[in-house]
Amino acid sequence: MSTVYVVGLAVVVLSLLLSRLLVPGLPPKRLATQLTTLDLGLTAAGLAGLILHCTSMFFEPLVSVIPGSGAVITQINAMGPASVAWYAVPSLMLLAGLRRENKAVTALLAAALLTVGITMYNGAALWIHLAAVFAAVVVTSAILLLLTRPPRRA
Repeated sequence: MSTVYVVGLAVVVLSLLLSRLLVPGLPPKRLATQLTTLDLGLTAAGLAGLILHCTSMFFEPLVSVIPGSGAVITQINAMGPASVAWYAVPSLMLLAGLRRENKAVTALLAAALLTVGITMYNGAALWIHLAAVFAAVVVTSAILLLLTRPPRRA
C-alpha cells in the first residue's frame, strides 16, 4: 500500500470532517438520521473491528504492539474462515448501527462492504481490492459525517 494511497484516503476523510465542522447546515435536518446510544455503540464497535482487520493486514507492526494481538493478526492474515468472521462481524455491526439510514444509503454501504469482502477473499488483484476499500471508506465516512447526528442528551 503506497503512501500516496494512504494520504489520499486521509485527505478525503479529513475533507469530509472539515465540511461537517465548517459548513452550516450539515447534516441537513431532512436527511440526517439521529443515532441512538445503541446505534452509536454498534457503529463504533463495527468501525473498530474493521480498522483492526485492515490494519492487521496492511500495517501489522501497528497492531502487534497490542498485547495478545498475535493470534488475531495470524487469524486475519490466514484468509480463512476466522478472517472472514473478523471482517463480516464488524461489517454487520456497522450496518446494524446505521440501520436507521435511508434504505438507499444502507444498501450503498452494504454493497461497498460486500465488494471489499469479495475482492479480499476471491483472489482479486490488490489494486482492485484497494479501490474497493477506498470507496467503502469514502462511503462510510460520508454517511457518518454528512448524514448522522449524535444521540440526544438526556
